[in-house]
Order: sequence, then C-alpha cells, then structure tokens
Amino acid sequence: MADQDIKQIVKDKYGKAALKVTDGGSSCCSSTSGLEAHPITSNLYTESETACLPSEATAASLGCGNPTALAELKAGETVLDLGSGGGIDVLLSARRVGPTGKAYGLDMTDEMLALARENQRKAGVSNVEFLKGEIEAIPLPDNSVDVIISNCVINLSVDKSRVFAEAFRVLRPGGRFAVSDVVVRGEVPVQIRRSVELWIGCVAGALEHDEYRAKLAKAGFEGIDLEPTRVYRVEDAREFLAKSGIDVDAIAPQVDGKFMSAFVRARKPLAG
Repeated sequence: MADQDIKQIVKDKYGKAALKVTDGGSSCCSSTSGLEAHPITSNLYTESETACLPSEATAASLGCGNPTALAELKAGETVLDLGSGGGIDVLLSARRVGPTGKAYGLDMTDEMLALARENQRKAGVSNVEFLKGEIEAIPLPDNSVDVIISNCVINLSVDKSRVFAEAFRVLRPGGRFAVSDVVVRGEVPVQIRRSVELWIGCVAGALEHDEYRAKLAKAGFEGIDLEPTRVYRVEDAREFLAKSGIDVDAIAPQVDGKFMSAFVRARKPLAG
C-alpha cells in the first residue's frame, strides 16, 4: 500500500471518529467493545484530570497512554502535542503549564480540529492553539517548544524518521521528547503482526523496541528510554483475532506480551 493511501486511511478513520463523537457516540476503534471496556483506550486518565474537561474531549480519546501525566510539565513551558485529536492532552497540558505557558495541538484532520477547538471553547482555556498540519512537517519554527508529547500517533506515520527529525528541529536545546506509543518487542510474523496492530491502533505501523531507539538516536536525541506502561496479552484480543480467521491458541506464543504501550523519553542536547 502506498504511503499516501495509508495517510488517507488514517485521515478518513479519525475524521469519522470525530464526527461520531460530535453526534454523541464514542470514537473507539474496536468494533467489539465500547470505549470504557476497551483494553487499549480505557482507564488512561484519572477522574480528577477529566472532571473539568468537556465529555467530548474524553470520548474522542484514541490514545494508548497518558503522556501529560508522565512528561513532568512545568509552569511556563511551551508544549506541542503531535496528532492532538479531540484535544484532551492539549487541554490537560495547558492546565499543567499554566497561564504563562502554552500548549499547541497539531492534527491533519479537519473534523478533529473542529472538535478540539470546540472542546477548548467549552473548557474556557485560552493558552491553547490548534494547528493544521502533518507531524512529518511541523508548522512551527526551529527551537520553539520545550516539550513534545504524543499519544499513540507516531506509530501511524509512514515516515517515522521524518517525524523524529522534525521533533528534534522544533525542540529547544535541552527540550524533552515525551510520548506514549505502541511498541513491538521481538519478532512477530507479518500477518499476525498486522492483525494485532489493527486491533491496537486501527492502522498498522508500530516500531520494534530497538528500532525506535535507533531512529531517535539517529535524529540526534540522547537520554533515550522506553518504559512499558501497558503490555497487551493475547487474551485481550481473542475475539477480534478469532473474527479475523486466526487460530488464537496457535499464535499465542508468537504474540503474547510482545505488543505494549510505552512511555518514550528522550532529550535534545544542550547547545555547546
């Protein structure tokens, strides 16, 4: 499948997810369960975090982690969320950096941007700006943000090396890369990997653990660390995989525990 075809599939799927939330539904990718029960997207945020947010921001969450809680954001910092969707992580970040800081959200989907801006209006948050663009070509100047976050979006990109290079470019010296993403540990047969990734994130594309580290290092990052936050068991995906015609018991040893959500930390070196 061509890169542009994959990008269009992602754009269409997330556009439909935004419209579903706008119409009063849930945006969960899985067709087998509701958002609250889904093992990927459920229980990522505390009640205290979501209490002051519009319900549509929570309903539109398609992430696999909670980067705002792990990034240790500080008052006055400028934060950029890659693939900001309905805006939940941007709004939470804005609260953490306070009125002297700023939170940008970047998304390529018009429907998600419209939903995010409406959620911003409902939340009454002023230190936020949502930008239209692609994470492979960030529409911000060099050395302009302190922290980059992202929630299970980089795995959807067809050019992850370009994403990391762009993240490095817009971060200030000493800036932090702090994202949640889906990562693969070890070898998994291609057909099985594709099916599991479809279950996890709607579109396949997760990097292998060591490859993720290598690409970040090549982009210039240091202090790279991948911390597992949720390991996916084959039982979680049994119904989905069985409906795909896969013998779950036969493939279990090749899949169980090899897919995980991870919090990925890295740092842009200080100048000089």
